[in-house]
Amino acid sequence: MCRLFAVTSDEPFSPMVALRAIDVMKEGHDGSGVGLYLTDLGSDFEQFKGEPILSGIFSNEGLKALDRYMMDLDFMVKYKLSIRPAKNPPPGTPRRDNYVIRVYEYPPDWESLTTEEIQHRLLLCRLQLRKMGEADESMMVFSFWPDAIMIKEVGDPMAVAEYLGLNRKELQARTMLAQGRQNTNYAINIYACHPFFIQGFATMTNGENTAFVPIREFLMSRNYPGYTGYQSDSEVFTHILHYTRKNLGLGLDMYKHIITPLKDEELVRHPDGQRLRLWKQSCRPLIIDGPNCVIGCLPDKTLFMVQDSKKLRPGIVGGHPGMFAFSSEMCGLDAAIPARDKSRDFQPMKYDTVAVGPDRKEVKRWSQWEGSIPLN
Repeated sequence: MCRLFAVTSDEPFSPMVALRAIDVMKEGHDGSGVGLYLTDLGSDFEQFKGEPILSGIFSNEGLKALDRYMMDLDFMVKYKLSIRPAKNPPPGTPRRDNYVIRVYEYPPDWESLTTEEIQHRLLLCRLQLRKMGEADESMMVFSFWPDAIMIKEVGDPMAVAEYLGLNRKELQARTMLAQGRQNTNYAINIYACHPFFIQGFATMTNGENTAFVPIREFLMSRNYPGYTGYQSDSEVFTHILHYTRKNLGLGLDMYKHIITPLKDEELVRHPDGQRLRLWKQSCRPLIIDGPNCVIGCLPDKTLFMVQDSKKLRPGIVGGHPGMFAFSSEMCGLDAAIPARDKSRDFQPMKYDTVAVGPDRKEVKRWSQWEGSIPLN
């Protein structure tokens, strides 16, 4: 199994907070990889909130190709953090030339574009760079988006963190997702490492999505360029979230109804059963088959957790106003926020969605048996 940890705080903090929580849950993951998603950035990156940030791994030749591509599009580098480890990598971690995080200035001719068009072009740029580097792994691009940094690598999470120096002062964020384990059901591939990201939406999953193939086929049939890749059966959770919010215009409460709808006999007793039955029929190809625990982050920095109807993967949320965390196990929560009222910790069950909004004041709970109550 994987182990998941997410944390949101009023004050910026180091990725080591999340990685130490992953480390104390080490008996639950195999130490084969680590993935980090950082947003609501602090430190040096805070001044660039609206500028797109590119995150990825590049060979020396790939870095040259990146420079040519971005210059052709008239992107200018405003700030960069490059990690070029001098020492030998830890066991199981490949030697890489460059771990790159770059802030770019938008091309001048993008100034007249709508926000939607800018976001679409950023998506296409990321996909094109990924395609350019796929054959020889010269470019592995994880995100190209404002106020977002993604770091992924194969190997033990704490060993990788020490190797890359992730405790550096430049890397701080107020909202963070971390996952320990490279992949579950397929060959080792850097793109299979959670969290997954698309246009400000990020999710990570502990479990197995046995309905992966029909979900993937449905998403790909939407002819949306971002619904591609799928080196992991869990990536579809991110894309379903994006599809639910961006294409269908539905709230987080409906994300739960889409992926784990109530049974037909339950819908008969639900106060909004007729409408939910129609959504269930329309989105039937998106129903997941777990067990799965999903932790995600929305573009507005809301963190959330949902369980599938089998509820066979652990998950707990707790904290205090100003700082909350979502964890696969209580020991991870204890490591990050020991000074909290543990009696207020909550473990979502099969009907539950829990969320902490960007104000970080409280944990909001919602059950599928309640009416349509937006959580964000």
